[in-house]
Amino acid sequence: METQRQTFLSRLFGARETGLVLIILALFLIMTFASPHFLTWTNMRAMTMAFSVEAIVVVGMTILLISGGIDLSVGSVTALAMVVAGLLFLNGMDPWLASLIAILVCAGVGAIMGFFVTYVGLHHFIVSLAAMVIARGLCLLGTGGRPLGLFELPENFKWIGIGSIGVIPVAIIIFVLFVAVFDFLLRRTTAFRLVYYTGSNEKAAAYSGIRTKRVIFLTTVLCSTLCGVAGIIYMARFGSAQPTFGVGMELNVIAAAVIGGASLSGGKGTILGAILGAILLSLVSSSLALLNVSVYWQDIIRGSILLAAVTFDHYLVKRQAMGGRA
Repeated sequence: METQRQTFLSRLFGARETGLVLIILALFLIMTFASPHFLTWTNMRAMTMAFSVEAIVVVGMTILLISGGIDLSVGSVTALAMVVAGLLFLNGMDPWLASLIAILVCAGVGAIMGFFVTYVGLHHFIVSLAAMVIARGLCLLGTGGRPLGLFELPENFKWIGIGSIGVIPVAIIIFVLFVAVFDFLLRRTTAFRLVYYTGSNEKAAAYSGIRTKRVIFLTTVLCSTLCGVAGIIYMARFGSAQPTFGVGMELNVIAAAVIGGASLSGGKGTILGAILGAILLSLVSSSLALLNVSVYWQDIIRGSILLAAVTFDHYLVKRQAMGGRA
């Protein structure tokens, strides 16, 4: 019994998620004393709203990273969803139908990227970089580089972006549902376990009968689809479609996933860890803003956190490889 308790504790305190929780709690404690405005409902709500919708994209990116891929186009594809839905709405289409079409367009972008990765044989990095530029160009072309004012969006549609159930914003509820569903699927379902097998060793997974190309294709489509969902919620929240929205989002999303334990080499990561990474980054940004730190320093600090997380991940991968050879 004692041995089982020690094993449980060693797992608990050795987990990346536990370390992140402790860091978040420590930062919460420090900021509570550092700023009287930190631990207020207004700030907590604003901070949660700031990362909740982007965290939906983090879910897709985490699953894609586990499969061994990466997507640099998430910010541009999110903006594309806003622009497509906004243009369709301004031309008389029902906003819900316009949103569905926009999400399908984003899924189509993911399918095109998946095709070039799995069947043409190009690297995810290059394909998604090209998709990032093309999607952003389409946004600017479709809007003439100007934001689309969507002031006539119906209230029942804007509800998903700015509405609340009780005191809890609807956007946060949607975010929690996505996290809960995909965390369960990754942990408990056979189909999503194939993502881990593919990312750990694609060749070995293929030899064992797993259709690895299909897994990579579908995870690429899923990531772009979730970008579409996030874009629609952003459109409902802001009441506009901004062609320049999401610039730099890929940095935040990848950083959150890697900080949470996802490996750029594939085969590792959890949804819970990635969300904790997103919470940590949001907490850092909010804390720096409350302490009147320049926004330019915020970018430097976020980039440094990403570099530290990737370095740590590289160290762990190298250490495991050396242990395997031993």
